[in-house]
Amino acid sequence: MTEPPSSTGDPNPVVDPGATGGGPAREADPPTGFIPPQPPPGYPRDDVPPGSPASGGPTSGGPTQDGYTQGGYTQGGYTPQGGPTSGGPTPGGYAPGGYPPGGGYGAGGYPPPGYLPPPGPPPLGYASADDKTWALIAHFGGAALVFITAFFGWVAPLIALTTKGNQSPTVRAHAVAALNFQLTWTIVAAVGAITVCFLIGWVILPAAWLIGVIFGIIGGVRANEGQLYRYPLSFPLVK
Repeated sequence: MTEPPSSTGDPNPVVDPGATGGGPAREADPPTGFIPPQPPPGYPRDDVPPGSPASGGPTSGGPTQDGYTQGGYTQGGYTPQGGPTSGGPTPGGYAPGGYPPGGGYGAGGYPPPGYLPPPGPPPLGYASADDKTWALIAHFGGAALVFITAFFGWVAPLIALTTKGNQSPTVRAHAVAALNFQLTWTIVAAVGAITVCFLIGWVILPAAWLIGVIFGIIGGVRANEGQLYRYPLSFPLVK
């Protein structure tokens, strides 16, 4: 005889296959206080859908404005090389801080004490700036002395010749050219001064003074350009 079903029970009871031997047994529950092992930071988790913030991988949604999500990865992940925390160069091409390195002088970009800049190239037509200075003294100095005294324009080129002429062939060439010209026209001026009483001296003396000043200035301008000026009407009294 079959027993009638209970009126209070579930007409379709759920039967655990493991309890009846009709299927695989259910895994035992973990003991109290058990903590499942967690994957290392940045390693994707199997129990979380890919692309979610908790999966440990890059967040979904594609790259943001800077080409990555915030920080490149979620917290605990990795930062791409060159990012804000990787220590590499920032998008500006400089080290963190956004400023270019110093001008090669160390901290602050200032030269160290006692620093001397390297000398510049020599002037055109001269071995050094000192040679150019003495060449200008020979030409402009002669013109200035003729303008002031009318008879001593040869003093400046003579000083340049004796001071620097033995050390620099260039200075010697300029000084000799200016000295021969000024000596020539000093002699002409002296003749004019002697013949002042004959009226012709009043023509010779001003002409000699004017020629000595004008051509001395022209010689100085050419020397400043690095050229040796060949004075007209000049006798080679000094070799």
